[in-house]
Amino acid sequence: MAGGIRHNVSDDELQENHEINVTPFIDVMLVLLIIFMVAAPLATVDINVDLPASTATPVPRPDQPLYLTLKEDKTISVGNNSVTADTLGSFVDQQTEGDKETRVFLQADKSVDYGSLMDLMNNLRSNGYLKIALVGLESAPLAAPGGNAQ
Repeated sequence: MAGGIRHNVSDDELQENHEINVTPFIDVMLVLLIIFMVAAPLATVDINVDLPASTATPVPRPDQPLYLTLKEDKTISVGNNSVTADTLGSFVDQQTEGDKETRVFLQADKSVDYGSLMDLMNNLRSNGYLKIALVGLESAPLAAPGGNAQ
């Protein structure tokens, strides 16, 4: 019986306890889990943009993506920093440390017109950034025309 009281036993006759107490280890793991759950949302870009949906297969995200955002009022943000169209090239150069092969993730509000989006992409291209990925929301694939829906 674990933890039982033994009567009439001397100290020389007591056996060693070989059980491992994992409770402190579990407590530390739960505290670390909570810390990471709280810290993870703080590491993302937090600009509210109403993105259009896409049914394309998502591409794996790099370790440190460079997000460029075109908001509804046509203001431009790189990460969480607002920039103008004139200073966009130098600011992106500063963020990428001059690496023109860096993929730029471009996200634009759904209400932004196509011409403004193309102007921004042309601005990036004229500054030497040719790898541009468009960001959208994922949605369920549409049923094929003429397919049997059940």
